[in-house]
Amino acid sequence: MKTVIQRVSRASVTVDGQVVSSIGQGLLVLLGIEDADGKEDIDWLSQKIVNLRIFNDEDGVMNCSVLDVWGDIIVVSQFTLHALTKKGNRPSYIKASKPDIAIPMYKSFVQKIEQDLGKKVGTGIFGADMKVELLNDGPVTITIDTKNKE
Repeated sequence: MKTVIQRVSRASVTVDGQVVSSIGQGLLVLLGIEDADGKEDIDWLSQKIVNLRIFNDEDGVMNCSVLDVWGDIIVVSQFTLHALTKKGNRPSYIKASKPDIAIPMYKSFVQKIEQDLGKKVGTGIFGADMKVELLNDGPVTITIDTKNKE
């Protein structure tokens, strides 16, 4: 699984002119899934995200997690995170899972994040043409790949 995590002051997802999710302070998580991903990736990544200390404490130091600040999370499926760009100028998405694998994994990931966060999280609509709006706070943007746990 590949993710781009953005600390936000606010974020929303709109589909067909309707806002389907919106949050204030928290995290916008773009999630890419490949066939090799499994439950262990979901569990590890969820714990990493909810405990990632990227929010400021009272001294202005990034020492708090989304849990500590009672923040919210939106998770948006993003197959383009698995783009291969080595050859030519048109990215290949061959590594990205097809919907029959990706949708159940996406749903499992959302459920795990909700469990670890202790509340409902926002989502986009898998496969839809989504408009994602955010106010990146910092800016703080972190990338995590479960296949490269550095």
